[in-house]
Amino acid sequence: MKSSAPSTRKKVVVRRLDNGVIRGYVDSSSYLTPAGVEVLDQEGRLQGIPLQELKGIFFVRDFQGNPQHSERKVFRSRPKLSGLWVRMTFQDREVLEGVVPNNLLELDPTGFLFTPLDVYSNNLKVFVPRGALTALEVLGVISNGTQRRAMLRDGERRRPGAYNSAQIELFATAKSAAK
Repeated sequence: MKSSAPSTRKKVVVRRLDNGVIRGYVDSSSYLTPAGVEVLDQEGRLQGIPLQELKGIFFVRDFQGNPQHSERKVFRSRPKLSGLWVRMTFQDREVLEGVVPNNLLELDPTGFLFTPLDVYSNNLKVFVPRGALTALEVLGVISNGTQRRAMLRDGERRRPGAYNSAQIELFATAKSAAK
């Protein structure tokens, strides 16, 4: 029976640890297999690449990129995306920063899918196998603010520092006892 699901092929540039590059397409829902990654190259050949040989899978807007834009790999100020701001150091000493989800359930044992910090970059997402890295450092936890909003039991928002009548009055009792 033929599936009626739309195509999920995404443009990628696969960088290998030996500095080889493969431009092609992957199925975004099943590109990783236990054996590695399967890429349909631009000539129409299906290539299997073991994870041990991969530096990264770059999901791109365009195969050629934008020659007028030089991609920023490291940032001096805090990113605006929510998640964990991380710095990755590759085996060849290249350094790249990005944001990974701040959700342990989304961690993949084979590697990390992150969003590059340069919003004008040709790279939309990047998958990096754990074996391609020598270090992964968390630089910061970025929140979009919704986690910090204090909520009352009935769901109303309250001002930070506002008095909650349901809170136990330990110090008020101590003050009245001292008088």
